[in-house]
Amino acid sequence: MIIHVTRVKVVGPHSLELEFDNGTRKRVNLRRELYGPIFEPLRDPAYFARAYLDPDSRTVTWPNRADFAPDFLYKMETEAQSAELTMPLPS
Repeated sequence: MIIHVTRVKVVGPHSLELEFDNGTRKRVNLRRELYGPIFEPLRDPAYFARAYLDPDSRTVTWPNRADFAPDFLYKMETEAQSAELTMPLPS
């Protein structure tokens, strides 16, 4: 099954709230993925906030045509999962 993004909302400096065509919703932080020439402008929170849903590719895109594959976004850990992995264990 090919997955597509149906809704995107910028919710933080490098965070997106996404909805997919199978009804799944998640919040992801892309800060760690913003490397390389095409993604470098997205490190600026003001530029990152210009994210939009491209109607042709049906994924998140920015004015410089940077984008992430919908299946990559779908498989990413949510912000909550990522926070759980980095929290110290109780002693």
